[in-house]
Order: sequence, then C-alpha cells, then structure tokens
Amino acid sequence: QVQLDESGGGLVRTGASLKLTCVASGSTSGNFHMGWFRQAPGKEREFVSAITAPDGGTYYADSVKGRFTISRDDAKNTLYLYMDSLKPEDTAVYYCAGGYFRRSVFSAPNYNYWGQGTQVTVSS
Repeated sequence: QVQLDESGGGLVRTGASLKLTCVASGSTSGNFHMGWFRQAPGKEREFVSAITAPDGGTYYADSVKGRFTISRDDAKNTLYLYMDSLKPEDTAVYYCAGGYFRRSVFSAPNYNYWGQGTQVTVSS
C-alpha cells in the first residue's frame, strides 16, 4: 500500500509561483509512475503533468506547458510540481497520483493511489 501526501498549496496573485510537494510512503518499485491532476469547482478532474519511471519521461497538459515543471526525487520518494506564472484559471484542488501501469499517463483511472489534494487559489 502506498500513501501520498501533498503540500504547498496556497493563495497567490496572478504571476506568482508555487511549489507543490508529494511524499510517497510505503513500498514503491522502480516503475511507479507519478502525476498531478487538478479539479476546479464544477469541473471534472483534469490531467496536469506526469513523470514516468524509471526513464523520467515528462508530460504536460497544453494549458500548463512552459509554466509548470514536474520532477521527482526517488531517493526521497518525493514528487514536485513547480508552478510559475500562475493564472486565475489555475485555481483548483491539485491531487498527486501514482501507480503501476502500461497505459496512458493522461488518464486518471489508470492511477492506483491518490493524495487528499491541496488547494491552489490564484487571485487576479
């Protein structure tokens, strides 16, 4: 069993930066893919970014490409999401996700484990 714990959300102004952190506890092997999803009020959960293992391939939604950067430190079992140039439309609850699968990293049902979410609010 794997538990994911996110932190780092908050209230910021347009153009600001935030770093989200997700710590995985429990046993994870070398092919444990991880990602970030977000859900705004009244909207479906959407893919933000993912990083695969063990190759470290990174994937981004078009809406965040060039502004967000995903990385992982496997020695610390930690996933990061660096968010720059934040916009009001980035406001959402951000969820860390992880899993072992050979299918699309873009699809939420493919992930086995989820964190509780952290709120990011960007004011204009």
